[in-house]
Amino acid sequence: MARGLYFEELEIGWSVSTKGRTITETDVVTFAGLSGDYNPLHTDAEFASKTEFGRRIAHGALVFSIAIGLTYQAGFMDETVMAFLSLDWKYSAPIFIGDTIHCEVQIIDLKRLPRLGGGKVVLAVKVVKQDGTVAQKGEWVVLVRSRPEAAATTNTNDSPASGNG
Repeated sequence: MARGLYFEELEIGWSVSTKGRTITETDVVTFAGLSGDYNPLHTDAEFASKTEFGRRIAHGALVFSIAIGLTYQAGFMDETVMAFLSLDWKYSAPIFIGDTIHCEVQIIDLKRLPRLGGGKVVLAVKVVKQDGTVAQKGEWVVLVRSRPEAAATTNTNDSPASGNG
């Protein structure tokens, strides 16, 4: 796996599947404490057993957070991602304690933003359960750093720091 790809090295259609990760009881309990979301659907086995799910489910935001980590651990943004700019995200299936998830990530759009030192990268991301069910999906927009030599050749005459703005 390529590590720390710069904006100029990325291309539309490039894709990667992350490694898998099993959602644990500790994940759910720790996230409830961190977020303050003690919804009994996540934290009360007796309550959750009487819902349409039949058991506790992981917080959607927990799974989304783990998806960010899995995607980062894939390495292609290692030390080159500058910012998470926005997202459009859908939740379509529950994830239970004991489910193993991975992410499928594909670059669907690129836009150079030289004044920001890189470019905007739009990623189509799917969180996939061990049985192939897509549980969450959407688009993430991130800012990725340009190669140092590419950033140095950017015309900065119109920047406020140059005295011409």
